[in-house]
Amino acid sequence: MTCLWGSTFAVVKTLGELLPPPVLIAWRFLIAAVALLPLVAWTRRNAGRAPRAPDGWRGRSLWRDGALLGAWLIAGYGTQTIALQTTTANRAAFFTALSVVLVPVWLVFAQRRRMPALLWTALPLAVLGLALLSWEGGALVSGDVWALACAVTYAGFIVTLERMAHRHAALPFTLVQVLSVTVLAWVWAAIAAPGQLWPPAGAWGPLLYLGVIATAATTLMQTVGQRTVSAAGASLIYALEPVTATLFSFVLIGEQVGLRGALGGLLVVAATVLSQRAGEGPPEAHPEAPAVQVQ
Repeated sequence: MTCLWGSTFAVVKTLGELLPPPVLIAWRFLIAAVALLPLVAWTRRNAGRAPRAPDGWRGRSLWRDGALLGAWLIAGYGTQTIALQTTTANRAAFFTALSVVLVPVWLVFAQRRRMPALLWTALPLAVLGLALLSWEGGALVSGDVWALACAVTYAGFIVTLERMAHRHAALPFTLVQVLSVTVLAWVWAAIAAPGQLWPPAGAWGPLLYLGVIATAATTLMQTVGQRTVSAAGASLIYALEPVTATLFSFVLIGEQVGLRGALGGLLVVAATVLSQRAGEGPPEAHPEAPAVQVQ
């Protein structure tokens, strides 16, 4: 899943030359929603063989929680897509990786407890790493600021998902999240780029990859995974994303990272590992629910 996400930075940066950010996101999530429909139909047809989830498709809490996560998601995808218009793919990936550091910080404030010593170490490491990345790529650009905003919003998404994932069957919850982003993105696209809603021919291949593989599949895997993995633990797995993004950016679009950038990226990854250890605590007891179930 992390490898798939890492590949998206180069793909989205290339698509950003063909489509405005809201149009890209709108088509990406519409394709993702359509991709999930066959699985929904199949599971509904076989629903009689499994126990039914307590809320089901008609439960208000499912749509409320899905809409809330959808709002976090479009904020994250929107800021990231805008960021990639003016900054490099590998640089945006490392800036976005700050979400891993921000998750335990977010939990510290939410739970009103003291900041662990390891977190105090992780934060300056992350700042130093970002400074080296900025030095490597020149002056701070607007895309870097958008990437930082993406890190903040995605940290909020991870924390919120951990709290809600166990409440709902994975497939309905995933589909509602995707549908929420789709609606919000099309409203945004209709307002911001009403004359550019239809993608050119060269955009369809990358859009299909983003929609089916890098959105529908990964969102479902993340929703299933965070039933048993804490937000802090999940964030450590996501720390590998900028590493894979750097590799894909080199292979797909020829972006390279110099010595200072590599050192900065290494410091960011080190900060994410330290922050995850700082965020470790006793696992929360969540009632088990079927991985894929519909009503």
